[in-house]
Amino acid sequence: MAEYTYLVLSLPRGTTRDTARRIMTEHAEHGGWELDRLRLYPDGRRRIQLRRKVIRAVRTF
Repeated sequence: MAEYTYLVLSLPRGTTRDTARRIMTEHAEHGGWELDRLRLYPDGRRRIQLRRKVIRAVRTF
């Protein structure tokens, strides 16, 4: 089973959809993160959960 590490971003209300998209794109392109969950609250806040796979190095002789 894959093991993941998570990053949670909280964006305040008033953040535009375009700005949120740019933030997620930066994390995806430069950090290797992918979108796991996005929640838009009724008051306009956004909670974004990103994940990336943990790659363990195995020693070989």
